[in-house]
Amino acid sequence: MEIKKIKQFIKLYWVKILVISFLLILFAGIIALVGIGIKNFLSLEAFYRKMTLASIPLQFFLSIISALVFVSLITLMNYWMMSGGGLSKLGQKRVKAESVNVKWSDVVGASMAKNEVWEVISLLKDRAQLNRVGGKIIKGILMVGPPGCGKTYLAKAIATETELPFLSAVGSEFVGIFVGVGSGKIKSLFKEARNFASIHGGCLIFIDEIDTIARPRVGISGMGAGMDYNATVNQLLTEMDGLRQSENNIVVIAATNVNESELDPALMRAGRFDRKIHINKPRLVDREQLFGYYLNLVDFDPTIDVNVLAKRTLSFSPADISNMVREASLISIRNKEERITYKDLSEAYDRVVFGLKSQIVLSETEKKWTAVHEAGHAIIAYLTHPTDDVIKASIIPRKGSLGFVGHRPTEELYAPNKEWFLANIKTSLGGYVAEKTVFGSTTSGVSSDFAMALNLAHDMVSKYGMGDSGLLGNFDASSIYGFNGRNSGMSENLKKRIDDDIQNIMNQCLKDVETILTKEIKLLDFFSKELLSKGELEFDEIVDIFKIHDKERLRASDV
Repeated sequence: MEIKKIKQFIKLYWVKILVISFLLILFAGIIALVGIGIKNFLSLEAFYRKMTLASIPLQFFLSIISALVFVSLITLMNYWMMSGGGLSKLGQKRVKAESVNVKWSDVVGASMAKNEVWEVISLLKDRAQLNRVGGKIIKGILMVGPPGCGKTYLAKAIATETELPFLSAVGSEFVGIFVGVGSGKIKSLFKEARNFASIHGGCLIFIDEIDTIARPRVGISGMGAGMDYNATVNQLLTEMDGLRQSENNIVVIAATNVNESELDPALMRAGRFDRKIHINKPRLVDREQLFGYYLNLVDFDPTIDVNVLAKRTLSFSPADISNMVREASLISIRNKEERITYKDLSEAYDRVVFGLKSQIVLSETEKKWTAVHEAGHAIIAYLTHPTDDVIKASIIPRKGSLGFVGHRPTEELYAPNKEWFLANIKTSLGGYVAEKTVFGSTTSGVSSDFAMALNLAHDMVSKYGMGDSGLLGNFDASSIYGFNGRNSGMSENLKKRIDDDIQNIMNQCLKDVETILTKEIKLLDFFSKELLSKGELEFDEIVDIFKIHDKERLRASDV
């Protein structure tokens, strides 16, 4: 087996071995010649030494030697560049499976993706099972999903589980300024993989951000623009076809953040990337597992409820959850605490989602106006929203805003209904109505609320057919009325109907909000005073306020 490894090593690196051997021999020859010259020089009499030092042939000889060394180094660098090396490869290491150190059990929050991948792992570990049914192993796995969802982490876990060599690269490594560099690097990578596969029985190639080199090929224009990119894509296609022709147990795993429809169709066809795995943001149960996993790596208060954290962190990626726990540990250390508390996690959440606290100092009058404004948002969201929980209310300035109310659904919504849109419009108008009810006028803080409410109302009418006049169609996307521009190409009558429907929705929502806040004026006063005294109210404190006033939040089943 050792002899086989040595043969494969020589086969893989024979050019480098040859060049390095030549340089070593040349260097040894120079040393020997210099030594002989010094010995002969010292044996001469003083007169002849002076003559020798003044002789031109010696200088010429040394110049020739220097030129040979220089030419050898240039030749070596040129080979390195053209064979897929260059500066991007300096210091780069191929990773062994045992060095990856990501266990299969470490991959949490992606149960569906793990089930898809496990079949490939089983076949890689047991080729006999595949041979019995006369099948061929999957040659390519494309993982598609948002950033931070664990695509790279899952690829490392596959390498650890299969115990195969793991060659990793990033799409940008194959982009060069010379034509042929990218394709040369692709060829070099697959050549290395084939040699590893012949030694270890298989090999994994992981290409992250493959969209850099896998988008549709471009036309050649100017002075050959696009030639290198097209050559790189073509080389990747050829290499993956070559894997199919010779069953050498190589699997290419690729990851991208873009939709697969944006990649070259030739690369997406069967026989190249046979299996496409969509890795989405973790669901509620997955987020619970993620919090349990990351909290177990640190000292934390055992009273922390991961279910509450999971509900609060809707649309968080695994990377976001990891960052939140890490940020909480830093806050805990800063506060000289022995363990992470729920308060630390809450503050970490606010940093991740809402940003750092601003140094703006509000006057007492501004604080009171802000407290009333945010109380209006919170009350309307709590009493009218069919899906969202009010998780936080604050009058501490962050990211340029003087305050905010955070409300989130308990789980992702893939197709919001009319009630959802109306509830969000009412929530946006809650601050405006609260200010007007208490102070008789409003501030400029309602500007962004109006913009949000109008956008939602416009979408209801022009995209989803939810207007009172019965207009049907997605007018924003229809080529009849023009792309990428609202109302472009529409008749004046159609514009008026859309505008009338939008205003009807806005006015009806406004009346509903005014009715609620007028009826709940005591609740509005109490809530705003609590905000004014505490600065921030958490989920449990908000729920307690409504319980005190004997108010239950609207449920989806009530709509």
